[in-house]
Amino acid sequence: MLLVVAHSRVARRDLRNVCRTHGSCVVQRFGRAALLSATEFAAFQALRLQAKHGVDVQVERVRPFEPTDVPEHVRSAARRYEDRSEPAVPYERFASGRDLPAPSSMRGEPL
Repeated sequence: MLLVVAHSRVARRDLRNVCRTHGSCVVQRFGRAALLSATEFAAFQALRLQAKHGVDVQVERVRPFEPTDVPEHVRSAARRYEDRSEPAVPYERFASGRDLPAPSSMRGEPL
């Protein structure tokens, strides 16, 4: 997919127009940003906006998040934390004393 972010008012207007006119290539709209399908036509629309507005339009290629991209110990920690008996307990305190990754160790670890 392509993430198109419009930074100026005029670029946002044109992104809105592209989304309205060519809805078949729009996956999701987010105000000043839109996710476009991974097609040549969507890339054409994104590049057209970028050619017209320059640095006011940012285009990034993204791929959908898959839980399997995350290590098993993190997925397991998320499941165990959401199954906790006391919903008000913060994760750091919940993980303390258990075989779970600490928040500080996860913060600096790239996927």
